[in-house]
Amino acid sequence: MDIAIIAPPWVPVPAPAYGGTEAVLDTLARGLQAAGHHVLLICHPESSCPVPKASVIPVEDTVRMGRASIELENVVGAYELAKGSDVVHDNTIAGPMYSARYPNLPVVTTNHQPFNRTYNAVYGAALPRVALVAISHSHAASTPLPVDAVVHHGIDVDDYPFGAGDGGYVALLGRMTENKGVHRAIAIANAAGVPLKIAAKMREPHEREYFQTFVEPHLGAGVEYLGEVDAEGKRELLASAAALLNPISWREPFGMAMLESLACGTPVVGSPQGAAPEIVQHGLTGFLSDDDDELVACLRSVGQIDRAVCRQEVADRFSVERMVAGYVEVYERTRRRHPAAAAASS
Repeated sequence: MDIAIIAPPWVPVPAPAYGGTEAVLDTLARGLQAAGHHVLLICHPESSCPVPKASVIPVEDTVRMGRASIELENVVGAYELAKGSDVVHDNTIAGPMYSARYPNLPVVTTNHQPFNRTYNAVYGAALPRVALVAISHSHAASTPLPVDAVVHHGIDVDDYPFGAGDGGYVALLGRMTENKGVHRAIAIANAAGVPLKIAAKMREPHEREYFQTFVEPHLGAGVEYLGEVDAEGKRELLASAAALLNPISWREPFGMAMLESLACGTPVVGSPQGAAPEIVQHGLTGFLSDDDDELVACLRSVGQIDRAVCRQEVADRFSVERMVAGYVEVYERTRRRHPAAAAASS
């Protein structure tokens, strides 16, 4: 198939630092190409994903993330570039509604964000003409909209070093926000007597305020903030960690940090929120609990987890090939039931 993948315009694919959606789209585009499909990735102009690429928005206008006018301009240009494709895989919020301008074009859209009132309204306006994909079963269950498929993210474990976890610390990877549980992680690690290294995005004013109030006073004495690490630094951090500490307090749609940690052989100790129970198998690849005292005990017992099993579980359950096959199935199903395809076969 000729597949056009439309990425959000704000961050290169893959991202130089924080950017889970962009990492997923990079892996998917490369995987689809390796499977013999023709891919056009419409993305940030500084993207390095090794597939044919095109851009709509110049670099200087991608800096202020989230501007509606730029989002709409990107969508208008992207659909014009994609109009000759067999199927469009749209990963923007505005694109699915705009796609009605191209009635002969089959469109699949993935929501990478939590479903809420706004997302339900916007995606709902595009259904059923557009096929909606959720990224976990928990994610799909959080919306009243009809979800066409659940496709878990996938990664290539060969891209991640298998680590011994002998760095003498546990790690936290994510954003500097309350729902990511950074303050809880500090308390849990301190109670367990284990040093904690925090790698987290901190760019927005609310992230800096949270850091100054709840994190900065506890730095030192076994708690270290590394800043926002790049891809290589993230993998080194995870491979040497005894565990990834992930005490989130929100219904996270997926959670790439957990997958990346397990790929390094590093078990996950965290909350059973959102997609976590779909990724972490309690007692096999980590421990899940909403009780912080239990998480302290789990952290002390993390040496019982076989790190080789953690890595193998990712290879078996969250491979690139499984993700690609899941999306190809959605693409083909969407094409078959599209009015243009039905008219051509009659």
